[in-house]
Amino acid sequence: MSNRPKSGFTRPHESDEAIDSALSAATSTPKREGEVSLKRQWDDELEKELQEALEGFDTEALEVPRKGRSRSADRAHAPQDGRGQEERQGVQQAKVVGVRSDVVFLDLGAKSEGIVPIDQFGENVPAVGDMIEVVFDRFDREEGLLVMSVKGAAVEASWENLRKGLVVDARVTKVNKGGVDVEVDGIRGFMPISQIDLNRVDDAATFLNQKLRAVVTDVNVREKNLVVSRKELLLKEREEMREKTWAELEEGQVRKGTVRSLKDFGAFVDLGGVDGLLHISDMSWVRKKDVADVVRPGQELEVKVLKIDRDTKKVSLGLKQLIASPWDTADQRYDRGMVVRGIVTKLMDFGAFVELEPGVEGLIHISELSPKRVMRVRDVVQPEQEVEVKILEIDTDAKRMSLSLKAAQLEPAAAPEEEDDAEDDVPVVKPVRKVPLKGGLGDADPNPFGSPPK
Repeated sequence: MSNRPKSGFTRPHESDEAIDSALSAATSTPKREGEVSLKRQWDDELEKELQEALEGFDTEALEVPRKGRSRSADRAHAPQDGRGQEERQGVQQAKVVGVRSDVVFLDLGAKSEGIVPIDQFGENVPAVGDMIEVVFDRFDREEGLLVMSVKGAAVEASWENLRKGLVVDARVTKVNKGGVDVEVDGIRGFMPISQIDLNRVDDAATFLNQKLRAVVTDVNVREKNLVVSRKELLLKEREEMREKTWAELEEGQVRKGTVRSLKDFGAFVDLGGVDGLLHISDMSWVRKKDVADVVRPGQELEVKVLKIDRDTKKVSLGLKQLIASPWDTADQRYDRGMVVRGIVTKLMDFGAFVELEPGVEGLIHISELSPKRVMRVRDVVQPEQEVEVKILEIDTDAKRMSLSLKAAQLEPAAAPEEEDDAEDDVPVVKPVRKVPLKGGLGDADPNPFGSPPK
């Protein structure tokens, strides 16, 4: 048998307890002298409210034997080492049971209590009894409470609570070739350029010194490595909004949106997780050639929902429908048979469009361009050419007008203005002919050239 002394050995469970004790001391924040824990404050307040409610009642008659269990023991439902709390991932419904100067107390059900820092609510602090959506952050061993975060709110980060999926505030401090360096509550991290926004980012310098809400995608405490993504958070928020928007969307609604991208044929507008197409023809009553002349990416505007196809998930939007159309009063300025001037705006195989005023156009059919047969419209008129046309038909409800170029050309010229009446009364005196008329037969000399020489 060995005669080694046993005094230098410890049991395995004693070593684990020593390590846990050391970690607990390292991660916990010592309380200042005289400071009372949040849980103790909350317990004392509940006891006080209970005593006030039971004042005047025979509490001894209502006393139920506790069989040696104290009230604090009944409420000690949360593991004191915080283990198992990671299983409470995902969004949870919580009831507000108390509001204090710095925290909001929550009832999470199943005898679970939690708190949320009040600054996460901003100006919209909930009232007692409100139901809110929260996510698990960490377990506070000192307080014996679950520390929760408002759904989507950024939490105060540290190496102890950083984990994948945590929402944080990241301030852009430096631009690199592949992305940007960020600072998360004093912790240095990295955000790839492909994860900065939903759309492609060509110049990351535009985000320098900005504070961006992002989600942790990779964390290594030992190597002090932190990677965050703003795009992943935006995609997640967009997916959550999509279902809500589709449930609310109806034709004829006027909704706010943000221009996401421009195309030759129009612009895509984000209505809240759902993209709608704003066609260039529905942007303005005045014909536009370039979409960029009307809207720009990132612009917020109000649009009208024109058509919804829920099978194909397509939404058509209009912008000009929110302002008065010049066609509404066109019948006050134009009438059938009038000859007016306009500018040729567009040539088609079947005719030419002419703008009489901004937003009011008419069509000259190819058969109305000239009295002669016309094979090609461009042989008669050209874009931007000023022409004089006659109105053949006008339909303000359908916003259509038929014009004629040949009818305007055949229109008789206006009669010259008459002279003064005094001059009209003067008789016209025919001049007296003094020289005999020549030519013709009449009574003239039958041989005006004389007799031929003999």
